[in-house]
Amino acid sequence: MDTFTTLTGIAAPMPLVNIDTDMIIPKQFLKTIKRSGLGKNLFDEMRFTEGGAEIPGFVLNQPAYRNAQILIAGDNFGCGSSREHAPWALLDFGIRAVISTSFADIFHNNCFKNGILPIVLPAEAVAVLMEDASKGANARMTVDLQAQTVTASDGQVFSFEVDAFKKHCLLNGLDDIALTLEKAAAIDTYEAAATQARPWV
Repeated sequence: MDTFTTLTGIAAPMPLVNIDTDMIIPKQFLKTIKRSGLGKNLFDEMRFTEGGAEIPGFVLNQPAYRNAQILIAGDNFGCGSSREHAPWALLDFGIRAVISTSFADIFHNNCFKNGILPIVLPAEAVAVLMEDASKGANARMTVDLQAQTVTASDGQVFSFEVDAFKKHCLLNGLDDIALTLEKAAAIDTYEAAATQARPWV
C-alpha cells in the first residue's frame, strides 16, 4: 500500500448526500478480485449513459476534474453494502482523500486499509471546501496527514481528527498484510517451537 503523507491536488465537488457503494461501483463490476482496473467504472451510472457515452454534466467528466485526487462529498458517504471494491475504484481512478461530514463505518475502515484518507469535518468547513472546489482546476487543496489539516486554495486551514493507529498505518503504507509481516520473526519463532513440541501436527 502506498504511503499517505501530504497530498496537494484538485478537489472535485460532489454535493450529494447518501452516496452509497452501489453508486460508487455498481454491482455488475464486482466480479473481479483485483484492485486495479475499476477506476474506469467509478460512478459508472452517473458518469455514462447506457450506451457508454460520457454524461457531460457529471463532475468527473468535466475537464477541470478529470485528474481530481480529492473528493468533497455530502453527508453519509459510502453507505450501503460493505463492498471493498468501492475504495478500490476510487483509488484506481486517482482519489486519495475524501472529505465529508460523515461516512458509513465499514466504508470508512476500508478506505484506511486501501490507502485512502477519509476526513470528517463539520458541515460549515465542508461547505467552504465545497465552494472552493467548485472553482475548478486552479483551486488546489492540500491535505497534510501528519499535521491533520486541510488547506483550501485561499489559505484557510481546517483541522481534522484521525485515529492514531490508522494514521500510523497510512503514513507508513501498512495494510493488514504488511502489519502481519512486521511480526514475521515472532511468527517464525512460534511455528518452530510449535513444530518441535508437536511434530505430528
